[in-house]
Amino acid sequence: QVQLVESGGRWVQAGGSLRLSCAASGRTFTIYAMGWFRQAPGKEREFVAAIRWSGGSSTYYADSVKGRFTISRDNAKNTVYLQMNSLKPEDTAVYYCAASFDRIDVGYDTWGQGTQVTVSS
Repeated sequence: QVQLVESGGRWVQAGGSLRLSCAASGRTFTIYAMGWFRQAPGKEREFVAAIRWSGGSSTYYADSVKGRFTISRDNAKNTVYLQMNSLKPEDTAVYYCAASFDRIDVGYDTWGQGTQVTVSS
């Protein structure tokens, strides 16, 4: 089993930056990819970014965050990061990290508890 704990969410003004962290523990060697997702009030959870856990550095982003957000990992610390720049009010959401054990595009079935990001205009 794998456990995920997010941190770093807080209130920030539009145009500002935040870095979210997701610490993984447990059987981390079984992870294939890590993703960030977000859910705004009254909306469905949506994909934000994903990265291979090891064996490559492929990254994927939602169109809405391309050029503003960067996903990265530090395998020595078992941590994935989401650097968020040029934040907009529409980025306000609870951000979740998730682990997939066989593919990068689907199969995210282990989730953290989420961290709140609030961007004010």
